[in-house]
Amino acid sequence: MSKRDRRQERLRVRYGPWAVVTGASSGIGRETAMGLAEAGLNLVLVARSRGTLDRMAKDLTSQRGIEVRVISADLAQETAAEAVEVATRDLDVGLLVAAAGFGTSGAFLGSSLERELEMLEVNCRAPLEMSLRFGRRFAERGRGGIVLMGSLVGFQGTPNAAHYAATKAYVQTLAEALHVELAPLGVDVLASAPGPTDSGFAARAGMRMGLALKPADVARPTLGALGRRSTVLPGNLSRLLTYSLAPLPRWARVRIMGRVMGGMTKHRLGNNHPGNG
Repeated sequence: MSKRDRRQERLRVRYGPWAVVTGASSGIGRETAMGLAEAGLNLVLVARSRGTLDRMAKDLTSQRGIEVRVISADLAQETAAEAVEVATRDLDVGLLVAAAGFGTSGAFLGSSLERELEMLEVNCRAPLEMSLRFGRRFAERGRGGIVLMGSLVGFQGTPNAAHYAATKAYVQTLAEALHVELAPLGVDVLASAPGPTDSGFAARAGMRMGLALKPADVARPTLGALGRRSTVLPGNLSRLLTYSLAPLPRWARVRIMGRVMGGMTKHRLGNNHPGNG
C-alpha cells in the first residue's frame, strides 16, 4: 500500500464516515473537501453559495461514489453554526473542518466597523461554537477530529491587517489548547497556519501577493498532519517565515510583518478595502 493510500485509509477509519467542511465552495475548503472525498468520506458541504455546492455535490457523488449533503449557511449569522449542527444530528460525523473565513487589510482607522464585526463572527464565533458542539459529539463517540484554519499572521500582531491577524491568533490559541484538552477523549485537533494562498482571498482583501500557495498545497499537508501534531505550516514560505521570525522579540516580529503586509497593500494603503476569503 502506498503512502497516499495509507493516509486515505487512516482518514476514513479514524474520522469517517461523515465530515463537515465549512467554506467548502472555494479555496482551501473546497480542496480539503476534495481530498476527503478521495479518501472515501461522505461530506456535508457548508457555504453561502448554494448553486456551487449543488454542483460540487453532483460531481462528487458521480465521480467518487460518496454521499453528499449541502447546507447553505452564512456563518456571520448568529444562528448559523447551531443550524449546521442540528441539520447533521442524524449523521455519524467524525470530522469538522472549519475553513470558512475572510479578511480585511489596510489602515485600521479606515476600516468599516460593520465589516470587522462580521469578520469576528465568521473567523472566531463560528469556529468556537462549532468546535464546542461537534467536539461534544466526537467525545461521546470516542473519536473524531477538528481542523481550524489559522494563518501565518496569527503568530504576532500584523499592522495593516490588525484585526484579521487578531482573529487568527484567537483560532491558533484555541486549537493549541483543545489539542491537549481533547486528546484524552479521542479527539484530534489541528491548527493549519498557511502563508499567502492563491485562493481569491488576496484580491478580495485588497492585497497583492507574489509567491503564493495553491489551495491544494494547503489542504494536502493539513489532512496529513491531522492527528499527528497541533499545528501545521503548509508550504516552504510559511515555515521559512515562521522559523526565521521565532527567535526575534515579539516587537520585532510585529514590525517585520507590518512591512511585509505593507508591501502587499501599498497600492491602496490608507483605504481599507474589505474582502471575503
